[in-house]
Amino acid sequence: MIKRGSKIKRGSKQRVPSGPASGPQRALIIASFVSRVGNGLFNTAAILYFTLVVHLPATQVGAGLTIAGLSGLAAGIPAGNLADRYGPRTIWLMTLTLQAATMAAFVFINSWLAFTLVATLDRLAATASGAAGGALVARVGGERPAAFRARLRTFVNLGVVVGTLGAAFAIQINTRPAYTGLILANAASFACAGLIVFLGVPNYRPLPRPKEHRQWSVLADRPYVSFVALYSAMGLQYQTVSLLLPIWLTAHTDAPRWTVAAVYAINSGVCVLLQSRLGSKVESPRQGSRAFRLAGLLFLVSCPLMALTADVPAWVAPALAVLAVCIHSVGEVWESSAGFALGFGLAPDHAQGQYQGLFGIGFDAGQALAPVILTGAVLALGHSGWLLLGTFFASLGAAGPSVAAWAERTRPAKPGTEASAQRRQGESALLEAD
Repeated sequence: MIKRGSKIKRGSKQRVPSGPASGPQRALIIASFVSRVGNGLFNTAAILYFTLVVHLPATQVGAGLTIAGLSGLAAGIPAGNLADRYGPRTIWLMTLTLQAATMAAFVFINSWLAFTLVATLDRLAATASGAAGGALVARVGGERPAAFRARLRTFVNLGVVVGTLGAAFAIQINTRPAYTGLILANAASFACAGLIVFLGVPNYRPLPRPKEHRQWSVLADRPYVSFVALYSAMGLQYQTVSLLLPIWLTAHTDAPRWTVAAVYAINSGVCVLLQSRLGSKVESPRQGSRAFRLAGLLFLVSCPLMALTADVPAWVAPALAVLAVCIHSVGEVWESSAGFALGFGLAPDHAQGQYQGLFGIGFDAGQALAPVILTGAVLALGHSGWLLLGTFFASLGAAGPSVAAWAERTRPAKPGTEASAQRRQGESALLEAD
């Protein structure tokens, strides 16, 4: 923080410090980057390993992953409660250890039953990790939590991109040792991330809990549950770019096939470049609700533009797709920033783990339903489906401010939250000007 009476020299490059926890913040960012590089390595080639190396039919792989995904939802709130009770770092380290073990176990599977069992254990660990990790992020956030979370997501996205690029070499080699190397590298990434957090992040003590605290209190918090429902539904936008648009480009347009890879790379690049710049401006729930509304409006523009790629010449379609994805990606940055501000800002400090557990359950459930909704409804309706999808996103965004205002009315105000956020932004602007 800037001390009263201290002078800032004109022309200096001094910036507002990110808080006393800057060391732990760096450690958590590095750990998250390392683990996401591993995720990028594995996720890119996982389906190829299971089908080409283990020789499981694609339908069995899909069924096993569906069972694992639905089963994994059960771990969210219980793991969050454990993080609130025993400390988020302790529980997160345990989940990382379990993830390293389950990932390594994929090397030894040789049947559908073994695959489904290991995948289920892996998803349980991943969901628990999300809840405990979210609680840890809340504690490490320091004086400018929005800026920290934005930087964190920037490096998370960058890690996935790096891992995806690395996986391309193994896919090109296309041998069992190459795919096995990817799996073991992902397992090692969880172990390395745990070691970094163990050495660089304090073991925060649990916060005192009020007498009325219950292990399932979040389910009775109707405003927060409503927000989770809104955010989970808005989460369809992620697979709009990664799933729906590639299918549309290949089946309904004359665009060259490289357009699919281009739009995916541009989506990742825009998010990496803009997340810190835009996300650091969204700190309070009120700012989050406005960002959520803006995201919905941007999606309302991007979805019809994606649909129009089927109505233009082949040489125009790639440019139109890139324009649509750029707009959509800016909306994604605002949407994720809103999720951070509202998901953390509306949760009681003593129950961040429990609340982040529900937040993760809602998001994962939405992602599980996204393929059915996007391919079964939007594609079936064609251009009308795209327009309805954009309108759906805009309606969700429009509801954000009302839900946020309702939530803030039903919980004790955190003194000075909005004022302090405005003050910090003002100080940062002054420093940048000098």
